[in-house]
Amino acid sequence: MKIVIPGGTGQVGAILDRALTAAGHDVVILTRRPRREGEVGWDGETLGAWAEAVDGSDVVINLAGRSVSCRYTEANLRAMMDSRVRSAQVVGEAIGAAARPPKVWLQMSTATVYAHRFDAANDEATGIVGGAEPDVPGYWGFSVEIAKAWEAAQEEARTPDTRKVALRSAMVMSPDREGVFDVLLKMARLGLGGPVAGGRQYVSWIHDHDFVRAVEFLVARDDFTGPVNLAAPAPLPQRAFMRA
Repeated sequence: MKIVIPGGTGQVGAILDRALTAAGHDVVILTRRPRREGEVGWDGETLGAWAEAVDGSDVVINLAGRSVSCRYTEANLRAMMDSRVRSAQVVGEAIGAAARPPKVWLQMSTATVYAHRFDAANDEATGIVGGAEPDVPGYWGFSVEIAKAWEAAQEEARTPDTRKVALRSAMVMSPDREGVFDVLLKMARLGLGGPVAGGRQYVSWIHDHDFVRAVEFLVARDDFTGPVNLAAPAPLPQRAFMRA
């Protein structure tokens, strides 16, 4: 298949690029700074020549969005929101205008959309969308609003011939440098791996191999649409997670 990955130069994009290329697929990465063969330039905001890569492709996996590994200042939070929503909108525009649109559009989302809770797991059918919990940081609700707006941008896109799936993914754990596992490991090695805010809150994740398998599963199964959770089945309290 021809698979186009907007925003595919980050950790998750590198994981998918490696695995899907090794499986024999033709992978095209959309990036602001193309540096090698198989990368096409785009700005993540406006239609351009890059849309030609989408026309005739089989799958689009949009991962674009400003990194959340930063201080949660007002400017950074706004950049997180704008980069996710606008890139999803313009990907939808490209798919909608394509003469031969892809069969499926997988749009990155986040498990952060769910409420912090201890009574039950958040699944797609009965999960509680968060943002209104008491005694949480002020940016918490804005993170949920980002997730909701991100998914809404995909849902509202006019792509009648393309199936749409939102990937409500937990943190993707891989040995890649500068990935979330690498950052947490560095913190532990520096003696900063202890409990945060008591450490009772659950931490969810997904192994990089399982993330790839989930993507392949969702591409192959044409009966899946809308939000889908991507997470390992056994979350740990943050204290136990960082101890491990």
